[in-house]
Amino acid sequence: MLKVGDVAPDFDLPDAGMEMVSLADLRGKQCVILYFYPKDNTPGCTLQAIEFSDLEEQFTRHDAVVFGISRDDCISHAAFRDKQGLTVQLLSDEEGEVCQSYGVLQEREKDGVKKVCLVRSTVLIDRRGVVRHILRDVLPKGHAQEVLKLVKEMNR
Repeated sequence: MLKVGDVAPDFDLPDAGMEMVSLADLRGKQCVILYFYPKDNTPGCTLQAIEFSDLEEQFTRHDAVVFGISRDDCISHAAFRDKQGLTVQLLSDEEGEVCQSYGVLQEREKDGVKKVCLVRSTVLIDRRGVVRHILRDVLPKGHAQEVLKLVKEMNR
C-alpha cells in the first residue's frame, strides 16, 4: 500500500482529449494533485470536479497541477468535461493499473455481493515526486479547498 514518504508510482495515462500525460514529465517542475473519483457525471463526482476546476487558478499560483483520475474512458471524460465546463484534466485508467498502484481500489460488499470499487481518494505529490499526503474516503463537498490548504502548507 502506498504511504506518505514513498516515491509516487509513475504513469502514462490519456486525458479527455486522448493526449498522454506522464507523471515523470512533471517531476522537478510542480506539485501534482491526483484526485481519484468513482464515475463521471454522478452527483458527488460532479461537485468535486467543479470545485477543483473553480480553484484551478489558485492551484496554478502555488505551482500545483490537478488531475482527476477514474476508470471511465476518454470519451466519457470528454463528455463530462464539456457538459460541466470543467477545466481540470481528467485522466482515464480503464484497466485500473494506476488506481491499483495508488491503493484506491478496494473490495466492498453490497447486498451480499463483493465487487472492486474505486474509493474517492486524493494524493498530493511534491516537486521531487514524493507522496506528501494521502486522503482516503473523502467527501466531495469542500474537498478541493482542503487540498488547496495542504498545497499552500506544502509549498512554505
